[in-house]
Amino acid sequence: MLRFSTAGESHGESLVATVSGMPAGVAVDQEFVDRELWRRQKGYGRGGRMRIEKDTAHILSGVRHGKTIGSPIAMVLANNDWKNWVDILPVEVGDATKHKAVASPRPGHADLAGSLKYDFPDARYVLERASARESAARVAAGAVAKMLLRALGVEVASHVIRVGKAELGRAATWEEIAALQLKDEVLLNCVDSEAEAAMKAEVDAVLRTGDTVGGVFEVVVHGLPPGVGTHANWDERMDGLLAQAVMSLQAVKAVELGRGVTAAESVGSAVHDAIGYEGAPEEGRGFTKFSREQNNAGGIEGGISNGEDVVVRGYLKPISTLRRPLGSVSFETREPVKAAYERSDVCVVPAAGVAAEAMVALTVARLVVEKFGGDSLREMQRNFNGYCEQIRAY
Repeated sequence: MLRFSTAGESHGESLVATVSGMPAGVAVDQEFVDRELWRRQKGYGRGGRMRIEKDTAHILSGVRHGKTIGSPIAMVLANNDWKNWVDILPVEVGDATKHKAVASPRPGHADLAGSLKYDFPDARYVLERASARESAARVAAGAVAKMLLRALGVEVASHVIRVGKAELGRAATWEEIAALQLKDEVLLNCVDSEAEAAMKAEVDAVLRTGDTVGGVFEVVVHGLPPGVGTHANWDERMDGLLAQAVMSLQAVKAVELGRGVTAAESVGSAVHDAIGYEGAPEEGRGFTKFSREQNNAGGIEGGISNGEDVVVRGYLKPISTLRRPLGSVSFETREPVKAAYERSDVCVVPAAGVAAEAMVALTVARLVVEKFGGDSLREMQRNFNGYCEQIRAY
């Protein structure tokens, strides 16, 4: 089973990511991993921390001579800002007078709930782990999962479809979405320049008022054959696993698969994807002789991939830390005060999309490993290709 985990605090010495269950023989491109980390840091509306950190993954284990060797992969991402926090967040007891308390909990953050749960006198330790800085480690792990999927012809990419009230008013093609990943400048990661300009105006408006803005990103999995995932058990369904994976990202408050939201207000005949039979797979694309008129299901039916693009959307709330803080209460006096302020972003929708790509890639890679098995990539590819031949002949 493919598994991953992360460790580390926002202002600690480093973040750590581990990935286990990867077959041997997967080519690992350090430049690709670091570019994924770079993409997570970009986007209009990002805060000052992005000017401090230049994320790169230092691979400690599990990769030798440019390929995975079947053992757990461990990666470290150094926090450049750690030099300013050595005395504030020491591992040892340290000097209590240098502790930088988060004296009043911020609405929308884990501050108060976490402090109550762990019996902390302030929210510093909660903030350090709950921070979206942790998602950088997920992106590093996700980059490894993407390289496994690419070896099977499966790609994962994202784009932004809404910031505030500004929305992409048309469907995006896979080619448009994939092209965004190659750009050397990232504004709001939208495929349409006019829609992106309207999104930028939304960010500009909240920048002037000291507020923040959320939005919607879409992650697409391209090239996945039908039959990945299962309907057999509730905790093995692909749609449920993807929803949990994307919902686990900081600030994501809703997840949609395919046309999930508008389907609820539509009649069945307008929602379900009619099935046709072509007699042969499409040149260079199709996995089976069956076809679909559209992809309202988002590539998943009954918890199983159906051969169309898998489409997952994440709905991101506005960042909770505001330059004009909302009302709160002092941890010490219980008197009304303004919420604490920590350096923060104004809009992170493009970055959240990159983090969601990682979570989707890790989830799909896990299901692919479970279905096709193999201790080495060659063995997995043989199993994968044999299965594809089987369903083409169905």
